[in-house]
Amino acid sequence: MSDLLTSKVPRCLEMKTKIAGFELADILLIFLYLAVSNFIFGMTPLKPVMVWAATILLAAGLYFLKRGKPEDYLKDSLQFLLSETVFVAGPTDDAYQPVIKMGGYQ
Repeated sequence: MSDLLTSKVPRCLEMKTKIAGFELADILLIFLYLAVSNFIFGMTPLKPVMVWAATILLAAGLYFLKRGKPEDYLKDSLQFLLSETVFVAGPTDDAYQPVIKMGGYQ
């Protein structure tokens, strides 16, 4: 009998690329904050705290906040928080008139 040729295949082809546990959008956010804070605080005595410590805190916060959550969790949460509070499935009924008013029947 001849041996079957096998190859390793990723288990989930839809999974986003992660680097060190971060999605690419998270890495972009971390490095964007690092660049902007370095531009603002780079020549001040606050550089170690405002640039490096805050960047490490941001990265650690993102890592532990998103642990065990689905992909795009922060984006979807922010979109939910900024959207309307009442979701309507159909159009509003402009012809509605209440049967009972504040004093009895009409």
